[in-house]
Amino acid sequence: MKRSAATVFATSLFALACVTQRGEEPAAVRVDESTFRRHLAALSTDEFEGRKPATRAEEKTVGYIRQQFEAAGLNPGKGATYYQSVPLVEITADPNIALTVTRGDDKLQFAYPGDTVVWTKRVVPSASIEQSELVFVGYGIVAPEYDWNDYAATDIKGKTAVILINDPGFVTQDPELFAGRAMTYHGRWTYKYEEAARQGAAGALIIHDTEPAAYGWDVVMSSWSGAQLDQVSADGNAGRVAIEGWISGETAEAVFKLAGRDLAALKAAAVKRDFKAVPLNVRASVAVNNAIRRSNSSNVVGILPGDKRPDEYVLYMAHWDHLGRSSATSADTIFNGAIDNATGVSGLITLAETFSHAQRKPERSIIFLAVTAEESGLLGSAYYADHPIYPLERTAAVINMDALYAGGPTRDVAVIGFGSSELEKYLSDAAEAQDRVLKPEPTPEKGYFYRSDQFNFAKKGVPALYSKLGIDDREHGAEWGKQQQDDFIAQRYHKPGDQYDASMDFRGSMQDLELFFAVGHRLSREKGWPNWLGDNEFRATRDASDDAR
Repeated sequence: MKRSAATVFATSLFALACVTQRGEEPAAVRVDESTFRRHLAALSTDEFEGRKPATRAEEKTVGYIRQQFEAAGLNPGKGATYYQSVPLVEITADPNIALTVTRGDDKLQFAYPGDTVVWTKRVVPSASIEQSELVFVGYGIVAPEYDWNDYAATDIKGKTAVILINDPGFVTQDPELFAGRAMTYHGRWTYKYEEAARQGAAGALIIHDTEPAAYGWDVVMSSWSGAQLDQVSADGNAGRVAIEGWISGETAEAVFKLAGRDLAALKAAAVKRDFKAVPLNVRASVAVNNAIRRSNSSNVVGILPGDKRPDEYVLYMAHWDHLGRSSATSADTIFNGAIDNATGVSGLITLAETFSHAQRKPERSIIFLAVTAEESGLLGSAYYADHPIYPLERTAAVINMDALYAGGPTRDVAVIGFGSSELEKYLSDAAEAQDRVLKPEPTPEKGYFYRSDQFNFAKKGVPALYSKLGIDDREHGAEWGKQQQDDFIAQRYHKPGDQYDASMDFRGSMQDLELFFAVGHRLSREKGWPNWLGDNEFRATRDASDDAR
């Protein structure tokens, strides 16, 4: 079994202290907030129509980023061009969808998208499940390292798995169970569908629950309805289950009542290692009819060549895309995505300008990568990681910027996936100069490390740093700071209300950009290769990269 989260935490702190002494630090550098705000205001206007890939808004967005990279003095990142083409397939389901669940002569019908949001990733004109037996598989996890197998006692082939979101440890708070409250990859919705497919299921339906999912049902509706983008695969995603989707908590209650089962009792049983999957003796039918369109989107790549070791790299990244337009008939139908993630792209451009104008030039090359289709499943970063322009084994680190929160200076820096890599020593040294300390992310149960683009690089072994503004606001305190971030998630995340306002306070995020500069600049002038800590799940892959290098 894995070591407890507490043990890993303590070991990580010791390992961080054992990293080699800091190298020569760059002189104090300040980023230009006016530059950041100028790009943020531009990218989040209605003119960019929510920056959805494979729409007319993409041409405006990637064109803007390319122009700013060029103006900042970056060279084209892919030969003579700033663009890396990313093949995508867009599947748009006819919204006339109904999920029917039957038991004998009794029948329930659930509407799309209020009760259920379903789709298929298979690139086919239509997909369906017909009278498919529903089986409650708990958390739907197969993890030998945790001595856990929710599918061990059932044959799910041809049936539909009904699955809880997150990990068992989230409910029990037991640090010895998975990672306790902190989500592992097994808790992510993406994993649930992947595992159901490996088990041979016909369908996979996740029960929505706001706290363990980390977002409300409105986010499910806005994120997974309408046109859905995916990577192009040789088999047209034939290996995926026929139907994937979510059912609301209320829908789940009704289904389990029809089945004569107590959902609360089954949830309680599912956190135990001896849990066995439970056939519900009800059957589900649903069909989706698709319009299919193939297209190419673009990652935007610029590079500042290193002056001594140009074939070694430090990579900064942010995703440029957002959700586009809402199909709802409301006063505001544009998802402007100011925080998510016009802030990250604006930070990327601002750092490019800062590096270009810095007196001390980097010895390693600095890559600036704006990736597409993050909101559709981290697709642009996955494509780069699978088709790297610059060798990943020669990439010292990835620094990701996703949603730079508005707020004043803080005493802390929130590290997503705290205790993972030696990059945290670099970040800690830079934070110390600002009289700040590193803290674990305040909501580890939300699994943010697996929800942003650095995850695709981590899977390839590249040490990745993803941090955000802390919550301990110097003027208002930690409780106030957490409340502000919680309010953004509840009121504006993946909603049209995520808009730029000139009155927003970005002093804290400017400090974060200065941290990111300090970390990248130091890495660019060193000869060492940071690694993952201890028995981190990505370390073996990085060790193999070391051998290849």
